[in-house]
Amino acid sequence: MNVLIVHAHPEPRSFNAALTKTAVETLSSRGYHVEVSDLYAMGWSPALSPDEFADLGEGDYFNPAKAQEIAYASERVCGDVVREQAKVRDADLLIFQFPIWWFSMPAILKGWVDRVLSRGFAYASGRKYDKGMFRGKRALLSLTTGTASSLYQPNGIDGDLNHILWPIHNGVLAYTGFTVLPPFAAWMPAQVSAEQREDYLSAYKQHLDGLDELTPLFFHPREDYDDNQQLKPGVVAQSGVQWNPSAGQSFAQSAESNKRR
Repeated sequence: MNVLIVHAHPEPRSFNAALTKTAVETLSSRGYHVEVSDLYAMGWSPALSPDEFADLGEGDYFNPAKAQEIAYASERVCGDVVREQAKVRDADLLIFQFPIWWFSMPAILKGWVDRVLSRGFAYASGRKYDKGMFRGKRALLSLTTGTASSLYQPNGIDGDLNHILWPIHNGVLAYTGFTVLPPFAAWMPAQVSAEQREDYLSAYKQHLDGLDELTPLFFHPREDYDDNQQLKPGVVAQSGVQWNPSAGQSFAQSAESNKRR
């Protein structure tokens, strides 16, 4: 199995780096081929720029998705993106390793998504979600937080972690066809003891050793949606993030359902 870890932390001595090192060692010991894209070390440019598409002759109006589609179809994608796309194409498992910053991923990782998971390569008309380009591949988020796990509960001030990660889990990974595995979180590693950090690394190793036993996150299949891509009447939302008024669900019921998960 081929694994790609996209690592997004500027400090090579960070706990994120320790988690990536643990993943490389754990997965390599199982016979997997592991490749790491260390975005800061690579000097990755996160900005999706018109300069990447200057030779496409599309006039002076920049339509990013259209430009990406044309570039991919005509094999005129810029070199740094081509190299990352080749890694994704070869990978059976994609891992994003990052700290939660402002309730999301760091800008450099979002920029990797913007540029690498381009239209034509990662998605196209009719090739999304359970018909996505990357069906058969798996994906996993490994992350660190700056605050305690209690803040990320359904009744916590920061909100349930699965809600916070929904734009990545659903909007990036499931959208492009990945089977999304449950995330691994190391809670505020900068503020806990050295022993607790070692426990986190051991827990992450166990998480990776048990990949084949992990139950993927649930996303409603296409047949649960109507022509407007809304859940059909009577389909009870089960993701813990959605709710279906036509099935008698409310936001409060969805939140309670998520709390029980």
